[in-house]
Amino acid sequence: MQHNPNIAYVSTFAGAGGDDAKDWALMLLKMYAAYAGRKGWKETVVDGNTIELRGQGAYDRLKDESGVHRLVRISPFDAKQSRHTSFALVEVLPELENLSAASLVIPEKDLKYEFFRSSGPGGQNVNKVETAVRVVHVPTGITAGSQAERSQARNREIALKLLKAKLSQELERRQEEDVAHLRVKVTPEWGHEIRSYVLHPYKQVRDRRLGIKMSKVEEILDGNLDLLFEKK
Repeated sequence: MQHNPNIAYVSTFAGAGGDDAKDWALMLLKMYAAYAGRKGWKETVVDGNTIELRGQGAYDRLKDESGVHRLVRISPFDAKQSRHTSFALVEVLPELENLSAASLVIPEKDLKYEFFRSSGPGGQNVNKVETAVRVVHVPTGITAGSQAERSQARNREIALKLLKAKLSQELERRQEEDVAHLRVKVTPEWGHEIRSYVLHPYKQVRDRRLGIKMSKVEEILDGNLDLLFEKK
């Protein structure tokens, strides 16, 4: 599938770890947003856990961030101040070119749309009408959503575009050509983390793919990902 190398959709999902994992997923999303700011890219909030980043080589630079990320720290949610380990999944999707998106045909019977009110910071509803959209590919359980636009129709269009990007990646992973062959329901597979961020009892970032360790974990969490990327 042809894609735009300058547009990346970055999503983060909480894994094992309860409130710590939810907080960790949010921290990761903020990390990528901060990195985009350093690069001068444009950031748009698509959904509660997804941002669109537009800038020179955005997707090509961030695509390898997809995978499980692990955090070790003193939990801010634990009155005993115990050390907790939590996991979050990062998903980086491209924007498919119009021709590629058009060629990926999904049977309408395999799609389920859900509509709800867009939410603001803290989860409060900021719209009185249901403009936010989530679309589910029923055979696989893969979902995508958007609440970035004021129009329900526009959010539906964005959600479907994101869903097609996800299904395109799944087709490539399974070496399939027809989306109709994706009949097995997808479940999260946390597996082995691609990167660990340790804040206690010492400070260290360890990237398994690059085979490197460094102590500048707080700088990286503040968005200075080039400390890692320059090691590729």
